Amino acid sequence: MVKRKGAASSDSMEGWNYEAKVLEIEGIIARIEAGELELEEVFAQFASAVEYLRQCEGFLQQRRQQVDLLIETLSDDETMQR
Repeated sequence: MVKRKGAASSDSMEGWNYEAKVLEIEGIIARIEAGELELEEVFAQFASAVEYLRQCEGFLQQRRQQVDLLIETLSDDETMQR
């Protein structure tokens, strides 16, 4: 089985926290904006931030699908009760 890089699979998401990743991204942005990093480190940190953003996007897409499915099942339940 091939996993797409940056995809938020349930196996790799164990112990993963959306809010913690957002804080890491914000920290990276703050360090870059403050000029605290050497140029090489700026690129490395930027690459990390992009990967974290991809993970967050995958996480949000999964949750959106779950919400859509729940809404759909709720709509189906309401239709059956009529």
